[in-house]
Amino acid sequence: MVGGSGLLGREVTRQARCAGQRVATTFHRRRPDTDSHHVDIRDRDAVVALVRAVRPAVVVNAAYQQSDWATTADGGTHVALAAADIGARLVHVSSDAVFSGAAGRYDETRVPDPITPYGAAKAAAETAVRGITPAAVIARTSLIIGHGDSQHERQVHALAGGATGALFTDDLRCPVDVADLAAALLELAASPHAGIHHVAGADAVSRHELGVLIARRDGLDESALPRALRTGSGIPGPVDVRLDSTNSQARLTTRLRGVREFLLTPCR
Repeated sequence: MVGGSGLLGREVTRQARCAGQRVATTFHRRRPDTDSHHVDIRDRDAVVALVRAVRPAVVVNAAYQQSDWATTADGGTHVALAAADIGARLVHVSSDAVFSGAAGRYDETRVPDPITPYGAAKAAAETAVRGITPAAVIARTSLIIGHGDSQHERQVHALAGGATGALFTDDLRCPVDVADLAAALLELAASPHAGIHHVAGADAVSRHELGVLIARRDGLDESALPRALRTGSGIPGPVDVRLDSTNSQARLTTRLRGVREFLLTPCR
């Protein structure tokens, strides 16, 4: 599990271990557990050496850093090279950031047209993965919600407490529950499927509506959440990216619930 200290990496690891699988994770700054290996995925030789030493049957790569091309693009390439070197199955986690938002709804046949450096890095990693390991799964996802532990949930709590900032009402995404996403990735890892899969939630909501749903679940004052428009704000990023996960859902037994459903459950 590359990126094992992150929100998604921790959940994939937890579910795999609960299923009786042995999981070795990697970390860069925060060691998630004792069976974890420090590696900087920007260092190709270090990644290849580690994968040769551990020899996993499956490599899941959920590592990224939005402000760093070398981590997201080069690092993704290095992981793909290492997986190919030992013949390991690869599941590479990508993002809806590879799209501009001009089309609104995107299925797996859409060609990436990123408008941010992060989106470009993610698209570059996808190209590298497809060229190096054609049998790999590239799983594009959207905003990941984590039972109180995601950056989106933390932002909502901060804004409800009076922090500066706002939630866009015109910025649409398809948020996914971290447990649903992790289960889908593990299912894809064990499947014969290859290529691009969209693995996002069933509901398209604005960032503000997402904030309201989080506030209601957590007992916060939803009226305290400031609104704004991304359009005309000067803040870069796509406005309307709705991942169509219909084709992937048809292949999965894991149900990709919509945010209006999974945020009904109180956060424990």
